[in-house]
Amino acid sequence: MSLFSIAALQAELPHGDNRERLEKETARLLARFPWIRMVVFPELCSFGPGVGFAETMPGPTEGRYQALANKHAIWLIPGSMYERVGEDVFNTAPVINPDGEVVARYRKMYPFLPYEKGVKPGAEFVTFDVPEVGRFGVSICYDQWIPETTRALVWKGAEVVIHPTMTDTIDRSQELIIAQANAIVNQCYFVDVNGAGQLGNGRSIVVGPEGEILHQSGEAGEQVPFTVDLNHVREVRRAGTLRLGQVLKSFRDTPIEFPCYRGKYEESPSLTALGPLTMPER
Repeated sequence: MSLFSIAALQAELPHGDNRERLEKETARLLARFPWIRMVVFPELCSFGPGVGFAETMPGPTEGRYQALANKHAIWLIPGSMYERVGEDVFNTAPVINPDGEVVARYRKMYPFLPYEKGVKPGAEFVTFDVPEVGRFGVSICYDQWIPETTRALVWKGAEVVIHPTMTDTIDRSQELIIAQANAIVNQCYFVDVNGAGQLGNGRSIVVGPEGEILHQSGEAGEQVPFTVDLNHVREVRRAGTLRLGQVLKSFRDTPIEFPCYRGKYEESPSLTALGPLTMPER
């Protein structure tokens, strides 16, 4: 199976406890689009910004979302929430499977400093497999401005990057360009889900592996159902973008050591499996 249906929930939310709103919105979405297999919320949508909302994980909010995923038998990435670990706080996105199990947690590597104060950076790139479909990666908001974050996820085999965002600032136009560029140079789907209302200025964007914009939202609340085709990603990576640039193979095969990186890259099984960089066949 290479087709997989996702819904981005560009929720129009106020500051405060939005968990019940998000549960109801998810139910409405799935009643309208029952074929959806994964739902993605925006960054920090449960409460809005503020490290005072931080909880341990496992914890009550994550538990509610586990029950929500189990109830509807969906994959759920409920945006992110602040996670407390002792004296430290991380901006963390759980990944929950249709059985309600947390299969991964991604901690944002690049908090939006100096604005996102009191938040520590994570240290681990996170991918997860949807059985019989493909490999997905997770990043959060400002991570996308550092291109190595998306490249690292693709190096680990990600074919779709899920990217919850909470942007309410004037640089949203720049982020749309960055999202498209991340998809193009990494030959992957890039799913950037922003909030609306008080928690974002919307304009969520879904980009395909050749840079094609599958959908770009307006600024109001919106449900965005779409389907990714993992075989499309694999063919673009094999034969090249528009059957031209085989960018991941070029990156894999280069003898260049970039001075901004330490040491040698670890081998990427997913990129090795793409085969040699050769002219596409007729």
